[in-house]
Amino acid sequence: MNRRQLQLGAAAAAVWLIAPMASAQNWPDKPVKLILSQPAGSGPDAVARLIGDQLSRKWGQPIIVENRPGGQNAIGAQAAAKAAPDGYTFYFATAAALVTNVYLFKNLPYDPQKNFTPVGMIGKVPFALSVNASSKLRSLQEFVNHAKANPGKLTVANEGPKTFSGMVTRLLAADVAIDVNSVPFSSVAAAVTDTVGGQTEALVSDVPSIAQMVAAGKLRPLAVTTGKRIAGWDNVPAVSETLPGFDYSGWMGIVAPAGTPAPAVQRFNRDLDAVLKDKGMADRLLAIGPVTEGAGTVDQMAAYLAAEHRRWAKLANDLSILPE
Repeated sequence: MNRRQLQLGAAAAAVWLIAPMASAQNWPDKPVKLILSQPAGSGPDAVARLIGDQLSRKWGQPIIVENRPGGQNAIGAQAAAKAAPDGYTFYFATAAALVTNVYLFKNLPYDPQKNFTPVGMIGKVPFALSVNASSKLRSLQEFVNHAKANPGKLTVANEGPKTFSGMVTRLLAADVAIDVNSVPFSSVAAAVTDTVGGQTEALVSDVPSIAQMVAAGKLRPLAVTTGKRIAGWDNVPAVSETLPGFDYSGWMGIVAPAGTPAPAVQRFNRDLDAVLKDKGMADRLLAIGPVTEGAGTVDQMAAYLAAEHRRWAKLANDLSILPE
């Protein structure tokens, strides 16, 4: 009897071990939720839905985009961090949610380094310094000279001190040793409108938010904040051409709640990479936001996040930025 019980127990254990493997091979066998910290109709929302549509076709399962905006990404990030790590909930994250918030906010309701496991990169979102098209400023050097001649008076619109555009404004000013009047706005759309209208002299924003106004001849980009010039804006110099090493861009990526089964993470990563490396998809994404080079591997995503944390921790220390 004991031997038979042992045999039955071993058989049950084998079935228990095989079951997760079998389910992993069939993943996903039900809808997958993608939580987003931005509202419907935003740039990240458009990117998430475009990618979700392609993955849904591959998987034969719907991708449900759940918008949880507010709290400087904290509401959506917290919801994703507390979701069941069963392979059916993922988080469409930004640089702010996974990195910079740590150095700007004292009491985050989630820990981006402990609560999430990396899945893959979506792409980087270039930012730019621009001015009203009627401005006399036609280059980064002229912008710097004007700021130095008028310390504290040159107005630069952005989305606020605890946002990526606000941080880039501060970093640029520090690196070229100028004092500007950083003007916070509730949204990038409002900042663009006031700069076009002449209420503010300059603007730091993501490139997709100003592309239409640049094309219409209402804004003039002086420089992009990426490490090199970007496609389609080849005549716009990079800040790094004046300040070697200056390379700041927003980015988007996918993470999962910590403890999510590795097979689901790897499958998501592999299929995301295939979607992003499609030329047509890359072009469609570029038109609304990120510049993509594929998802990379899970390990590459983890290494990138670790490097970003080291970089922003140093910057926060160098600029005496204290979380509030």
